Amino acid sequence: MTTSVRPDSVPESESNAQITTPPEEPGGAMTFFEHLNELRKRIINSLISVVVGAGIGWFAAPYFVDWITKPMLKALKAAGFEQKLYYTGPAAYLNMLITLSIYLGIVLASPWILYQIWLFVAPALYKHERKAITGFLFSTVFLFLAGIAFGYFVSLPYVLRFLTGFRGPVVPLMSINEYFDFILLILLGLGLVFELPVLIFILSLFGIVTPKFLLDNFRYAFLVIAILAAILTPTPDALTMLVFMAVLVGLYFIGVGLSWLVLRRRNRRLAAAEAH
Repeated sequence: MTTSVRPDSVPESESNAQITTPPEEPGGAMTFFEHLNELRKRIINSLISVVVGAGIGWFAAPYFVDWITKPMLKALKAAGFEQKLYYTGPAAYLNMLITLSIYLGIVLASPWILYQIWLFVAPALYKHERKAITGFLFSTVFLFLAGIAFGYFVSLPYVLRFLTGFRGPVVPLMSINEYFDFILLILLGLGLVFELPVLIFILSLFGIVTPKFLLDNFRYAFLVIAILAAILTPTPDALTMLVFMAVLVGLYFIGVGLSWLVLRRRNRRLAAAEAH
């Protein structure tokens, strides 16, 4: 026996709940195989962009070699050593050019790769989150390049001057390949360190960190910053270390501000949803 319910007997609150649409809805759902196809498409597009970027990087690599060796040559000159770098194997310089071309290709393709990543995750995001793509891409690339610039113009000269300042019964024979690995470690490391505000922003979006948590634990963050400054600026010059620490502390508080904005917008959306 079934019981019919008249439309006018449905409570008003239930009826309103049924006809009221959420303020924002995620993008369309996809099946498991559609996700795999979409992932394959994004990976292929990213790899193609890296190959194209590496092709451009191959022609730019010799100019970048001149650019990255200038700090080392200046440090050797200041220390009174011969201003030359050497490669110690028949294919060593060629291998370095190929490696440099690949890294340049990744850097050149990074905006497109980030865009592909965003296109893959965008269907699962809300409309207001998808609108943030421009700011996300710009800030990520900008901060990474800013970290590289800071390392090249501020940190690296002091580090090389400190390392070449040691004197003894031997003279340095600088290998271009070892120097390339060394400078790559510093520049890429600083580029990643400068992504701190972006990392905090992403963690805040997922509710992992909050402004209160970041401020309450600033003393631990300051300790980590001090250790990074000591590692990346191994010089007796305290001013250089303080400059580096000031930059990282500034990036940390920029991240706190971004976390506050994320929390504020989330609270507004929750308040708007409760009002409906």
